[in-house]
Order: sequence, then structure tokens, then C-alpha cells
Amino acid sequence: MARFVSMLFTPFYLPLFGLIILFTLSYLALLPVGYRLQIIIVVYLFTILLPTYLIHFYRKHQGWTLIELGHRERRMVPYAISIVCYLLCVWLLKSWHVFHFVGSIVMAALLVQIVCAIINTWWKISTHTAAIGGVAGSLFAFSQIFGFNPVWWLCVVLVVAGVLGSARMILRQHSLSQVIGGFFVGLVCAAIGILFL
Repeated sequence: MARFVSMLFTPFYLPLFGLIILFTLSYLALLPVGYRLQIIIVVYLFTILLPTYLIHFYRKHQGWTLIELGHRERRMVPYAISIVCYLLCVWLLKSWHVFHFVGSIVMAALLVQIVCAIINTWWKISTHTAAIGGVAGSLFAFSQIFGFNPVWWLCVVLVVAGVLGSARMILRQHSLSQVIGGFFVGLVCAAIGILFL
């Protein structure tokens, strides 16, 4: 069950999830379906498919299992791969002049990745909980922008974060401090990324 939860809430899926919510629950739902689908496909390609494939290829090339790839010193190349893919996605969205809020979700996820990579140079941090913390930070930021009450959504996100953090500790991938630290890094980075970038 812990492995299933970790795979279900992998960090790569959360920017796409946030984008789908933005396209269905905000005024951006008024955009043409084809346009929204095009952006969703591009975000999927650059934030999920491409980094997942490249990291899988790198892991197989090194002959490592998923557990072995989780060692702190082996995580820098996967971080670099995902950061480059996210940068390409941000650049493409900006070159298409998409709405600021759309690009800000990917930008916030990119900021979370960069800060986690920097912290990883001396301390292993949970990118899973950083990603779900990013969802909480995004909810807070968008509630300030759009003026809605995020309490119920935040309750759901906090329950998911607790389950996900517990799963990462059950799998012995992270300690409690790494899980909590990841959540707060994601929360702060996403809120700053959306409100100020």
C-alpha cells in the first residue's frame, strides 16, 4: 500500500493535476477545449513523460534499483534532468504567451525542484512531500488571487500529505524531519512562485 501511495502521488503528476483543476474550477474553464488540451499535453510531455523516461533510462544505464537511486548522492542527476525538462516547459509556455496563472504552476513546481536539489547537496529531503506541500502553497496563493475559501481543499491536501509522508517513512526512504521539511519547502516555494514570480 505504501508503494502504491508513493507511485500515485509521485511529484511529477502534481503540476498537471493543479493545471487541470485550474482549467476546470476557475474562469480559465471558458477557454476553448482544444487550447486547454494543447497546454495540458505540453505540460504532460515536459513534466511527466520526458523526465520519467530520461530518469528511468539513466537508472537502467547505471544498473540501479529504485531504492538505490533514492540515495542522496545519486539524486543529483535526476534532479538536473527534471529541472531542465521543467525549464523547457516554462520557456515553451512563455513563448506561446499562455496565461500567467498557467505558467506560474509550472514555475512554482520548478522552484520547488531547484530548492530541493540545493538542499539535497547536504541533506536528503522528500520531494514527494515537497510536491504535495506545493499543492497546499498553490491553493493558498490562488485563494488570495481569486478570493475563495480554500479550507476544505486544504483539509484534503493535508490528509493526503499525512498519508504520503507516512508511506515514505514506511518505505524507509525518509525520516520524519525530511518529510516535514519537504512539505514546508514545497508550501513556501509554491506560494512565492505563484504570488511573486
